Amino acid sequence: MLNTHTAANEERTSGAALALCLQNSDCVLIHRNTPAECLRPPLSDTLPTQCQQLKKGYGECKRGLIDMRKRFRGNKPIATSTELEAGGEKPQGMLYAGKGSYEGVGPKGTNGRDDTDGEYEVFVRNDGIEDIRKK
Repeated sequence: MLNTHTAANEERTSGAALALCLQNSDCVLIHRNTPAECLRPPLSDTLPTQCQQLKKGYGECKRGLIDMRKRFRGNKPIATSTELEAGGEKPQGMLYAGKGSYEGVGPKGTNGRDDTDGEYEVFVRNDGIEDIRKK
């Protein structure tokens, strides 16, 4: 489980790094804009790359404190969406999703489970996965 104190400390340090980067940027020093104005869209494009990266990281950190789903799921891998869009490899299914957990186990022609007495029947679950149950 994620320790919220650690996450808050990381957020605090990334926020301080962003503030320092903004204070040293041309947007604040030369053009005399406030740091808040420099973070808004027309001026945010003129910020140095380091400040833009810190801004993005700070935003993701803040979002991670609020959105509990991110804590368990993590960030979505970039390669997954590009492979699907570009027609690359066949998409890999998630763990335990899409196929039975006993596929490929046991002798050919069986589902990997001992069903010598005929007391089990094959059925399709609501999520489309084949499974067996007692008759």
